[in-house]
Amino acid sequence: MSVLVIAEHDNAQLKGATLNVIAAAQKIGTDVHVLVAGAGIQAVAEQAAKAAGVSKVIAADGASLAEALAENVAAQVLALASSYSHILFPATANGKNVAPRVAAKLDVAQISDIISVESADTFTRPIYAGNAIATVQSQDAVKIITVRTTAFDPVAAEGGQATVESAAAVADSGLSSFVGRELAKSDRPELAGAAAVVSGGRGMGSAENFKILEPLADKLGAALGASRAAVDAGYAPNDWQVGQTGKIVAPQLYVAVGISGAIQHLAGMKDSKVIVAINKDAEAPIFGVADYGLVADLFQAVPELANAL
Repeated sequence: MSVLVIAEHDNAQLKGATLNVIAAAQKIGTDVHVLVAGAGIQAVAEQAAKAAGVSKVIAADGASLAEALAENVAAQVLALASSYSHILFPATANGKNVAPRVAAKLDVAQISDIISVESADTFTRPIYAGNAIATVQSQDAVKIITVRTTAFDPVAAEGGQATVESAAAVADSGLSSFVGRELAKSDRPELAGAAAVVSGGRGMGSAENFKILEPLADKLGAALGASRAAVDAGYAPNDWQVGQTGKIVAPQLYVAVGISGAIQHLAGMKDSKVIVAINKDAEAPIFGVADYGLVADLFQAVPELANAL
């Protein structure tokens, strides 16, 4: 049975999330293909071909796919769908944008945010903010799946020798057009794939106070994150949000500063390998999941911790 993985990339670099989805695909079938859809994507296709366990890379290179507009990418996937029993997307903003369109066109149910593969037709996924795990079985001829990337260890980026084949790029659907993109630039690691994350919550008190976290993050080589409460209060930008309605992370080290630990936030970080919590409220729920907890004033504890590193 052939499985198609839709690659996440920026037309220059293959994103790490793709390697996690390939790992999930290998638990379904041994014949794993990767679709790289974009413009000027030869280098990305070559990177995908080196991923362990990939047997074929399909490169669809065309101007209509340059900006990854969901309508056009979905049409490209649909052009290939008849050859596959499973089509997997990362559960990222791009994947969540395209997968439902493909599922609707194929008139099948989408299986969202899977965290394990029980068999070729049975999967598990978290519900109720991760408080329960649902086992989902599908009898659809083609299974459209989004994968929670943090639930699967990535395959090796090197060592594969897949063939690269070209596919004709679809024509522009004319349903949407690219206007512009504003990208936040940072020397820190990308939040979703960082090995360490330092997050602040409502307890930080202000956007200015959030700067207290920067020396600690720099010492740890960590990405900066935030709870939804902090984002809603304007203390931190939206792309820092960790939680059920933000980004799902599972770093080696997660430092939660001034975060109470609402269930929505825990859903986004509780799979972290080591969790450190700093909060002046000894009854804060975050301590229930923390491996190490410090009941202290964050404005004193964080600078002391940064200085000690």
